[in-house]
Amino acid sequence: MEPSNDTQISEFLLLGLAKETTLQPLIFGLFLSMYLITVFGNLLLILAVSSDAHLHTPMYFFLSHLSFVDICSTSTTIPKTLWNIQTQSNVITYEGCITQVCFFTLFAVLDIFILTVMAYDRYVAICHPLHYTVIMNPRLCGLLVLVSWIMCVLNSLTQSLMMLRLSFCTDLEIPHYFCELNQMIQLASSDTFLNNVVMYSAAVLMGGGPLSGILYSYCKIVSSIHGISSAQGKCKAFSTCASHLSVVFLFICTSLGVYLSTAATHSLHSSATASVMYTVVAPMLNPFIYSLRNKDIKGALKRFFGMVSINRQSLLGLKKCP
Repeated sequence: MEPSNDTQISEFLLLGLAKETTLQPLIFGLFLSMYLITVFGNLLLILAVSSDAHLHTPMYFFLSHLSFVDICSTSTTIPKTLWNIQTQSNVITYEGCITQVCFFTLFAVLDIFILTVMAYDRYVAICHPLHYTVIMNPRLCGLLVLVSWIMCVLNSLTQSLMMLRLSFCTDLEIPHYFCELNQMIQLASSDTFLNNVVMYSAAVLMGGGPLSGILYSYCKIVSSIHGISSAQGKCKAFSTCASHLSVVFLFICTSLGVYLSTAATHSLHSSATASVMYTVVAPMLNPFIYSLRNKDIKGALKRFFGMVSINRQSLLGLKKCP
């Protein structure tokens, strides 16, 4: 399907977070630091889970997938932002913009789906502990992740193909540091009614549905914890959900806050600044939230680094041998 533009659009301009050139080095340093922390932090989490047999459980299986999605999500937007700042060019091609919309939509929604699956896992673990291993078997875990990927890919492709039918005027400036679906639709010069219907319908189904599932799971979890007689048992049950609740609050609440505040104030620049919370900060903090209070992750990381150190010493010893 070819874009039916009145004037063929070949590129857009990403205005970024600040127009002042004096702030660009600061933004570059912050984004580069947060991106490196995000990638290495989530990569370490994946390596710790995959290398330790004690962590081959449904909870950590989903956690490793969440870390992978976070790496992909930030890699969709931040490298292009860093490149634009470094080259002092705000240009992004039409094809690059559509590609960015496609992949960011995919990983952003997939993040919500994985968080929903993790909420279901915690629900089964606390409300049906005796049947946990039977219900959350490897086949079901793999199926939940596979269905999440399929639904998110279909949604992303639908939104991207709908973008291709839009026409744009020349000299288009995007008041953001990446191509975001909602703002791209607002910039179109052709009729966007069908695009808005598809976008908001997907938001209700792909966002509202999982959020309802998370709320339902935690209502059942709170009810189950309330029925536990001992205070120690309540504390232990709640501690298994604390990390997941923190991530859910950080990602979903900040993203909802951005869109609701944008609808109220109609400030696109403030929306771009606030978007940093769920596009950059949330993926960066996820590894810390799950590792700082988790003894299993801490132990796995210590064993992983210990194994790396032993292998390194062995290699050095082999090199010294004649």
